[in-house]
Amino acid sequence: MKIALDVMGGDHAPEAHVEAAIKAVKAFPDLTITLVGNEEEIRPLLPANDPRLPILHTTEKIEDTDQPTTAVRRKKDSSMVLAVREVKEGRADAVISSGNTGALMTAGLLYVGRIQGIDRPALAPMLPTLDEKGFLLLDVGANMDGKPEHLLQYAIMGNTYMEMVRGIKQPRVGLLNVGTEAGKGNELTKAAFPLLEAGPFHFIGNVEARELLNGACDVVVCDGFSGNLVLKSVEGIAGSMFSLLKRELTKTFISKLAVALLKGRFKEIKQVMSYSEYGGASLFGLKAPVIKAHGSSVASSVYHTIAQAYEMVNQQVTTIIKTEVAKATKGSEEKGE
Repeated sequence: MKIALDVMGGDHAPEAHVEAAIKAVKAFPDLTITLVGNEEEIRPLLPANDPRLPILHTTEKIEDTDQPTTAVRRKKDSSMVLAVREVKEGRADAVISSGNTGALMTAGLLYVGRIQGIDRPALAPMLPTLDEKGFLLLDVGANMDGKPEHLLQYAIMGNTYMEMVRGIKQPRVGLLNVGTEAGKGNELTKAAFPLLEAGPFHFIGNVEARELLNGACDVVVCDGFSGNLVLKSVEGIAGSMFSLLKRELTKTFISKLAVALLKGRFKEIKQVMSYSEYGGASLFGLKAPVIKAHGSSVASSVYHTIAQAYEMVNQQVTTIIKTEVAKATKGSEEKGE
């Protein structure tokens, strides 16, 4: 198996990416990772002449401040575009980047292409829950607006991923809404509800945002605008909570002593609420796995993203999604929908 890794994107590039790649090829004996980026920066970080960590050299990169579409078209020798093209040209089975999200989506659509039957790909991260199982949220911003049939497609893709990669039998699929009753919500959620109810997965109905971290369901579908608000809220709440705890628990000598005694427990709590344990956000709906790692990813989170890509390829998630979407499309046509 081969994965193309853009090592020039993100806050901790290329050190975090190279460290993660070294760990990954040790963990997965059949894995080769092509490191795409500046060889002068990458080579000193690598073991001598490791054939499973080849370098595809380029000095060009797409910056976070670049306009996505323009950057992908003009910077054709950038590390991100070259990494995506490795998949298009059959030299890699999946691609990972921590760089510009919009540019990665554009490159994925332009070079990898959509699965037939998928109108719009969805950006889908795993987010933490208190029971440490996590939930898949899609879409979180690939498309700000959505149609009912898009949410159905998201549900099919999310259900497949959770079954094949996360190993959950009959994942619980929920529709993000302002109430649990079937008639709640805006025009989009009202129209999507019956489609999801008839879908080829275990639909549990509407779920409210306040229940997500309690593990209300395994897959949550919504439009990209709502999903992005949830994503940023979860990240913000987790960060604010630990800042508050740190401030309150370091005010007095006694509290500082308590913190010293409970340091291990606090570390465990922080790990439970950390996105890094779940890998990156997949661009579901493309013909091969394209995964966006967080821009602030350290080596451990890049490693989990590589492991995620490995499982997606190993379990043939893209092929299964194609099959399930084709079934759903055929079913709709037979009903005259």
